[in-house]
Amino acid sequence: MNSMIIIMIVGMAVVTYLPRLIPFVMFQGKELPPFVQAVLKNVPYATLGALIVPGIFLINEDIMYGIIGAAVALLVAYLGANVILVVISAIAALSVYSWLVS
Repeated sequence: MNSMIIIMIVGMAVVTYLPRLIPFVMFQGKELPPFVQAVLKNVPYATLGALIVPGIFLINEDIMYGIIGAAVALLVAYLGANVILVVISAIAALSVYSWLVS
């Protein structure tokens, strides 16, 4: 293997790992204020929304795929499920819709 590729892989690993390690070390044993905890609790849902919303409008085949996926994801997220369950439920709903349409 080319040594430049190995250097690039190690560099990317360090750049990916450091932003995760630094806050963990800095805030170890410290309690964050309730407002910050509430904001951080909603970050996964904001990220999920940023991933789903463009897909709703940019779907090429059938707009109902986007609408159904978004509706199911919003409903499951509103009910308080974690992000993995939100994604799995939207995928399952779209699988059932695809099976019914075909």
